[in-house]
Amino acid sequence: MAPIATHSFPTIQLLKTPTRDSWVSEALADLDTVLLDHSHCERKAAGVAMNLMFRYPSSEKLVYALTEIAQEELSHFAQVNQWLAQRGVPLRPLPAPPYGAGLSRQVRKQEPERMLDSLLVAALIEARSHERLGLLANHCADAKLAGFYRSLMASEARHYGIYWVLATTYFDRDIVSPRLEALAQVEGDLLAIPYPEPRIHS
Repeated sequence: MAPIATHSFPTIQLLKTPTRDSWVSEALADLDTVLLDHSHCERKAAGVAMNLMFRYPSSEKLVYALTEIAQEELSHFAQVNQWLAQRGVPLRPLPAPPYGAGLSRQVRKQEPERMLDSLLVAALIEARSHERLGLLANHCADAKLAGFYRSLMASEARHYGIYWVLATTYFDRDIVSPRLEALAQVEGDLLAIPYPEPRIHS
């Protein structure tokens, strides 16, 4: 299958680099693996929101906003698992690409920098998820599965927007913007590392 041009789609806000053309073709050739990875991504995203609520329980705006995100991510997790069951794909672990761990290493250890970096890393991951699900929605030959991907896009966009708003709520924009620029560069560099199987973030 020839690579599908992704550069014709609008660049997602926050992201520094668009998805490479070959990713969509690779993902469509192994949709069961991509769906299984998507299940893991939704579970991890719920965990990220919950961990931030536990870490910053007195930050009311954060707690209220991330409670909604955690609930939505768990709902998406259940929906993806239903698709896996319909396709006869059992739940199982998957080796992870270097993307998530690489971004996590960028999170500084001391507060308040840790809070800022955690919010911005979460925003970048959600933004990339939004972009990737949109590409799958536009190119998946299974109309029902494409519709499912499309139905999740608004939530993913709202999620990365919420993390960005929270970052600019607790930190001045002149601090947030350069840090986001640096993290977005790392995010793009991590996606350039070859990985043998398609993942939502590979």
